[in-house]
Formats: sequence, C-alpha cells, structure tokens
Amino acid sequence: MELEDVNSVAVLGAGNMGHGIAEVVAIAGYDVAIRDINEDLVSDGYDDIEWSLGKLVEQDQLTEEEADAALERVEPVVEMEAAVGESDVIIEAVPEKMEIKKDVYGEVEEYAPERAVFATNTSSLSITELSEVTDRPERFCGMHFFNPPIRMPLVEVISGAHTDEGTLDLIEALAEDVGKSPVRVHKDSPGFIVNRVLVPLMNEAAWMVHGEEATVAEIDSTAKFDMGLPMGLFELTDQVGLDVGLHVQEYMHETLGDAYEPCPLTVEKVEAGDLGKKTGKGVYDYEDGEGVEIPTDEGEEWIADRLLAVMADEVAQLIDGDVAGPDAIDEAMQLGAGFPDGPAKMADKRGLADLLSALEDAHEETGAARHAPSEALGGFADDGGFYGADDGNDDGGDEPDYEAIRVEYPREKVAHVAIDRPHRMNTISSDLLEELAGAVEALDGDDDVRAIALTGAGDRAFSAGADVQSMAAGGGDPIEGIELSRQGQETFGSLEECDLPVVAGIDGYCLGGGMELAACADMRVASERSELGQPELNLGLIPGWGGTQRLPRIVGEGRAKEIVLTAERYDPETMADYGFVNEVTDNDSLEERTLDLAEEIAAGPPIAHRFTKRAMRAGRDDMEAGLELEATAFGHLMGTDDLMEGITAFMGDGEPEFEGK
Repeated sequence: MELEDVNSVAVLGAGNMGHGIAEVVAIAGYDVAIRDINEDLVSDGYDDIEWSLGKLVEQDQLTEEEADAALERVEPVVEMEAAVGESDVIIEAVPEKMEIKKDVYGEVEEYAPERAVFATNTSSLSITELSEVTDRPERFCGMHFFNPPIRMPLVEVISGAHTDEGTLDLIEALAEDVGKSPVRVHKDSPGFIVNRVLVPLMNEAAWMVHGEEATVAEIDSTAKFDMGLPMGLFELTDQVGLDVGLHVQEYMHETLGDAYEPCPLTVEKVEAGDLGKKTGKGVYDYEDGEGVEIPTDEGEEWIADRLLAVMADEVAQLIDGDVAGPDAIDEAMQLGAGFPDGPAKMADKRGLADLLSALEDAHEETGAARHAPSEALGGFADDGGFYGADDGNDDGGDEPDYEAIRVEYPREKVAHVAIDRPHRMNTISSDLLEELAGAVEALDGDDDVRAIALTGAGDRAFSAGADVQSMAAGGGDPIEGIELSRQGQETFGSLEECDLPVVAGIDGYCLGGGMELAACADMRVASERSELGQPELNLGLIPGWGGTQRLPRIVGEGRAKEIVLTAERYDPETMADYGFVNEVTDNDSLEERTLDLAEEIAAGPPIAHRFTKRAMRAGRDDMEAGLELEATAFGHLMGTDDLMEGITAFMGDGEPEFEGK
C-alpha cells in the first residue's frame, strides 16, 4: 500500500493519546474513526477534540472552517467492526498493558480488511510480541506519538522482527503527511530511543537522592541550568507522572536486567499515591508547598558528568545494537524530549573517555549494576566518540562542521544558510550566533559566492526568537545580558554589513530575535502562513539585537513603535503593507522563491552590488549611540524580577504579571 491509497484511519482508544492522534490525523485531511469500549469514553474523547480544535482557532493556528472540517471527519464509535471495517491504517492507543493490547488486536483482526496496516502507539512494549497476535506481522509496526500529539513533533517509527520495509515506509510517510517528524527505529528494543535514554536518566537521578549523593535541588539545578535540559529531571518526573515512569522502568528491568532496577524512592511515592503534578504531590509539593522551585546556582560538575555518562552508555548500546544511529538518536531526543542538543553530541563534546571514567568511578563506589559500563561504551571511547574523533567531518575539506546552522550551495553563486534547530523552533542561542558570525565572514570572503539566501530549517519557523531557556540559564546576570546583546548586535551587524546581498525567506514564525535577524537582510520574502512580530515586551525585555535601530529605518518610527510596544503578531500581508516584507508567496514555494531571487541577484554585477550596499550604509545616521543604549538597557533588564516572571510564564504557557521590579 502507498500513502495515496490511505483514505481512512481508525484510532483505537479515546484517551489523551488516542484523541490527540485522531485530531492530528483529521486536521491533515483523513477520515478518522475513534473508538473506545463505551459511549462515555468515546464521547469524552470527541469533546476533547472539539475543545482542542477551538483552542487552535483562538490561537490563529486554524481557521474556523478548517476546524469544523476536521471535526466533521471524526466519527466516534464503540463497535469494533464499525471502527476498523473500512480502515486503511489502524493506530492502537489503548492502555500500556501487554494483555490489554493483545486482546484488542485479537478483536481487530476479526474485522480489519486484509489491506489494513496495524500500528501500535506503545511507548516501550515489544512490537514483535504484539505483532505475533495478528495474522499480518509483516504489516505491523510501532508508531509512537509523544504527548500531547497536537504539539509534539516526533513520531518514532519502530520495526518489529517481522515488519517489512514497505510497512515502515508507509507509516513514515503518513507521519510526515500529518505534520510530524518521523525517526526510524530499526530494531524492536525496550524503550525504543527516547524512553531508552530518558528513563534510565530519571532513574539515576532518583537513585542519587535515595543514596544521599545529591539533593533534588542540586540535580535539577545541574540538569536545567548547567546541562541546558528543558526541565529539571524531577520536574520532568512529576510532569510525566511517577506511575507512568515506574511502569516503563519495571518493563525495562524485566527485559533488560538489573541495570534498570527502579529506585525505591519512586516505588514508595507511587505506593503512597504521590504521582506528581496530576495528584498535587510527587517529588515536589504542588498543594501545600511551592511546587517546582529550582535554584540556578546549585549545579555540580560531577552530577553533570554522572548524568551524561548514564545517557552515553544507553546511546552506545543503541548504536552498537543497530537500533538507531547517533544522528537519529540525537534528533529523537531533541524532538521528543526537548534537548537543546542530542545526547551523542553532548557526550562527544564532553569526551567519552572522561564519561567512561566517571561511570567506572561510580561503579567502584556503589557496586550497582546500572554503573557497570557496557563494552559498547568502551569501544566508542576508544574510537574517539560516537561521531568519530573528527566529529564526523571526514570529507577532507576545509568546510566548517556547523551544528546550529547549515551552509549549502544549491544555486550558481548562491550560498544557502539555514538556521538548523527545527526542534527548538530555530531559536537563536549564543552558539548559533557564533556559528553564524563565522559563516558570514567566510562567505563574504568567498569569490564563488555573490548572494546569500537565509532561511529556517523545517516549515514551522524562520526563527521564533531568542532561546529563552538559555537566557534563563544565565540566572538574570545583567553583565551576561549586555554580553549577549552585544554578541547578537555584532553577529547581525556583520550580516547586514557584508558586501553580499542577502535574501531572507520567512516561513512560519518570525518573532523577536528572528525578526531582528530578518531585518538584517536586504530583501525579505514571506510565506502566507508566516507570523511576524517583536514580542519581547511580553517577557519584560526590549529587542536587544539591533531591533530598536533597524526596524524604524525599515518601516518608520511610528510603525516600529506600534510593532514593539503592542508586542502583537502580524500576518505577512500587513508587514508587506508596512514595508518590512518585499513579497508574499504561497507556502510550498517559499524556499524555491527565495533561492530564485538570490540567484537572480547573484547573476548581477558583484562590484556594483558591493558599492550599492556601502553607499546606502554610509548615508545613515550614526547608530552607535542607539546600540549602546540598547545593550545597556537589555543588560539592565536581565537583572529584573519582571524578566524572570515573563520567562516563567512563557515556559508555563501562562500570563505574566509584571510588577516593574
């Protein structure tokens, strides 16, 4: 079966995952039957879909017509035959119990058409064992969405022992068609990729507290502010639910051995009913206490090394076992767990030899099976890392090996620079600024390049702005704020002042620092789905990378004040009227049109281009004073309570309450 043959999908299970998957599939244009064991459960799931679609309309992510059409494609049913009898793909999302899932597949097989492909949304259970309940194990695979499916981009596509390539290709294509980013898992291994790495990491954190090696505050401070993870590990544990985590730990312990023994601390809390945020108490107390409070300055280097070492060992075993390669593992952890960088790259950067030593030292101290390094980890340490000692750059050339951007040469005399952090909405970090500055300098000196096309990777964001998580990790230090502002000013300034014409292709979100970056281009093309704006004031900040100076020059002071002071988002047609966007094109043509325009300009006289840009710059008023004031103000605001309030509200999807402090 090919993707074009898929018209109808059945989703079995109307709970959080089931109704979320059904919503995603319906929005993509497929007819969806959502089924559960009684009318109440099905009705609740359908109501949840209707509510969620309404929220998407409120947030301008769907029109009312699109939401109504999606809801009309959803059919709530209880009878299994009605759900699956005419379905091309059947996605099972019932409770994470092997026996329940087996019973469901026994009934599904009775009514499903012969052509139908089965996909289970299990997060850790054996794909092979489940497939063997059916008469079509070759057309059975894992399709693991992440919670909530409407927001999380990752889908793990998992092969069982009997799955054929055509089935995997079909489910991978379906995942892409519903707007997700599939990552292929080549072997059926407990936990697959994300849970295989994440669950032992969370378990190790619990063991360190249980053994009085470290405190909750020290571990979460290390994870969030030193390692740059999106949450503290205990914060994440409470968010996921201790019972959910324990269930996966117990399965991994049963299937993989003593190294995955659950920590008694977790077991005791689950037995006491302290399951995390959903019950009001877990590791943190959300009812009688203050909830999550993570200090910014209690991180410890040895804790970071221990946690990295645990992750590195899991990565080593996954690669050595042919479950997935380092690129796939890194991508999955970025998309599914929000890691700023993948664990393989993080481990390589720290040094596998040092992490191996850290794990060996821990094993000598504790004697615990979880600290016994695998042979695979030792082998990769001997080889110089997961990507090799040269970090994977083995082409023998002088091209830099970027991590946060891509530089390609798709057209004659055109360099294509793509911000390559789609898992983070292409947000701009200090590391990205450093790489971009180096790339601009190299391209400006390259006689074979006459124009730059600048885009964001993926179709969700040109750039959604500064990486606020990295800003929060700075702990509100005004000096660091000034340095970050000046770094952005210098990098963006180098792009604006380079002799090469720059065309920015804006697709999706172009917000905050992303809009400041786009302002440095000479021309801007935007797709119809783009959203542009300077929302820094919602965080208690101001544009800090040249936005207070460049935007008024482009759209005029009145419009610039409107854009910055209201912190509103604007559609591309409005920004074209304001003079910020030169051209609006349809969504599918954005990158092609950007490259076409860059190629057209590159075909012109390079010396004339160079002098044109220099002459225009020479005629501007002095902006040094403005930049200095901007940097000083940005740095001052980094030390305010309002900034932390804005960032906290942003991360928690809440509304900030500024107090002017």
